[in-house]
Amino acid sequence: MTIRKYPIEWVKNSFSIKIFCSIPNVATGIIISTGKNFFVVDPGDGILRDLNNEIGIEKILAISDLFITHGHHDHVGGVWSLLTYMRVMNKKSPLNIYYPKGCIEIISIYNAFIKVYEGSLPYKIVLHEIDGDKKLSTKKVKVQPFPVIHKEYLTNRSGTRLVPALGFKFNFEGIKICYGGDTAYCDELVKMAKDSDLAIIEAGHDDNTSDDMHMTMKEAKSIGKSAKEFFLVHVPERHNF
Repeated sequence: MTIRKYPIEWVKNSFSIKIFCSIPNVATGIIISTGKNFFVVDPGDGILRDLNNEIGIEKILAISDLFITHGHHDHVGGVWSLLTYMRVMNKKSPLNIYYPKGCIEIISIYNAFIKVYEGSLPYKIVLHEIDGDKKLSTKKVKVQPFPVIHKEYLTNRSGTRLVPALGFKFNFEGIKICYGGDTAYCDELVKMAKDSDLAIIEAGHDDNTSDDMHMTMKEAKSIGKSAKEFFLVHVPERHNF
């Protein structure tokens, strides 16, 4: 059983990950570090406060990449404040944002931000729309995006629809961390989690609830056990003990 209270931290050699929180419908926030380089994954509400407490101003300004699994508010709610803070504190180096193709939330945040601050932005924001599973590399970290299955309710809750959603597998010096984001059970996650040094798996439903929006605890554990270690996240708070 690998459900822990937040924050959750894992370190192997100079590769580390810290999950500040992953609470359904509230916030997610994750930082990955290779010692000198910092990446943020799913910057939900509160990410700026957590980063300030964790790494401080200079290292926040050195963050080179944001990785977005999907556009739901609990995964992108802190993007605007983070971008604004970097502007106010005079960040100079570029910031790359990787997001799934069709993620209108990130595109909308970017367009609104540029509209407001284009004339006074000291750093460059580079959007990378991911269509497919082509590997990428940044700061000596190899990143494998992969498609996952995540849905949301229609406005009248008469049905559901697919949302653009990804997982990411990070590889630094042969150490592999697989983060599935929000997803139903899917073959791509099964493949990517297997033999990872760490798998971070969402378990948004209990075993009495099964649908194509989140995984049950049983499903999440079955995938997690194929990795060397695993954490269950995005677990409803009533189960997070």
